[in-house]
Amino acid sequence: MGTLAAPLRSRRLTTAAAEALYTRPLFELAGAAHEAREALTDAAVVTYLIDRNINYSNVCNVGCAFCGFYRTRRQDDAYTLSFEAISAKVRELEAVGGTRILMQGGVNPYLPFDWYLALLRHLREHHRAIRIEAFSPEEIKGMAKLTGMTTSEVLTELRAAGLDGLPGGGGEMLVDEVRHARHVSPARIGSDDWIRIMGEAQALGLYTTATMVIGFGESPAQRVQSLLRLRDAQDRALAGHGNGFSAFISWTLQTRGVRIEGRAPGAGAFEYLQNVAAARLILDNIVNHQASWPTMGYKVAQTALFAGCNDFGSTMLEENVVSQAGAGQQATPERELVRQIADAGFAPRQRDSLYRVVRIPDVEALLAPEGAAGPVPGQGAAPAGRSPAAGTVRS
Repeated sequence: MGTLAAPLRSRRLTTAAAEALYTRPLFELAGAAHEAREALTDAAVVTYLIDRNINYSNVCNVGCAFCGFYRTRRQDDAYTLSFEAISAKVRELEAVGGTRILMQGGVNPYLPFDWYLALLRHLREHHRAIRIEAFSPEEIKGMAKLTGMTTSEVLTELRAAGLDGLPGGGGEMLVDEVRHARHVSPARIGSDDWIRIMGEAQALGLYTTATMVIGFGESPAQRVQSLLRLRDAQDRALAGHGNGFSAFISWTLQTRGVRIEGRAPGAGAFEYLQNVAAARLILDNIVNHQASWPTMGYKVAQTALFAGCNDFGSTMLEENVVSQAGAGQQATPERELVRQIADAGFAPRQRDSLYRVVRIPDVEALLAPEGAAGPVPGQGAAPAGRSPAAGTVRS
């Protein structure tokens, strides 16, 4: 750990010490983060998840400048999927040994709250083995506004209908002067509300993750401020009810073909790896840190495994949001995740949402030339097309 050893002996970094991390040589910073990762997780293992992203609707009234996914109700390609269309996507996930759906949409003011409850009940009835992690804090706030309920009441009803957890979408930068800047998203949920709603979900026993996006033009000090807000929230959650953020995932702003293009600098591989490593050292109370192959590509994601990350993310099977803002990858089969993890020198392990190992894959069989062996889990049905034509209900 070299010169970073002294401030890390106490584990808890001050604001000044955290900001100083961004001045360190990258290899030194990454090495310290890798040591911190090894102290908390199995040093030989990198985990991954077989799951599917499902975007149930693309109608949204928030209008973030960095989002190429959302549509207004009147646009020709606006959609809301039918329950059967969503079930068809889940059946494809079940066919390849998947365990979770990550389901998000826009903040759609035209869907009644009962629609969400009925959807969860439908999924719970027909897909009992699949975890349902759905609806970002932004969507929860939209439901509360629609119904006149509190966000806690909304979460309580969703949980009773079958919700297992909230994804960390909408976290981005938990610094309002960044997230509400005119070139970013003035109407976006505020950082206080995002943290509060996540805390309410955690108090109900729901699964949550913490996320961060860099590249809006924020300073290193603002990145630290965002990370420290997550650290404080995690402290409160663990002390209050023992259920906090299960993982931290960060990625870089994708700007191609969206309104923020040319108005924000984005971030490259160096800044991404720097931030990943700093986050591992600052967020000493979040055990699992995930590399982002969809936005950074496989090689940078492999490098992140030596800069504090212990997880390689998920297959996703279908991704419609960051890909529409220029992310280079949309989905990948289990075979490729296993290849990337093994090539980086780690033992791949399939996990569930709670980071419990559910399967030790046969690496040799998975990586054998196609046709040389029979079908293996994770290599079954191809994902459904990304066009929402069949089974779609117009919003």
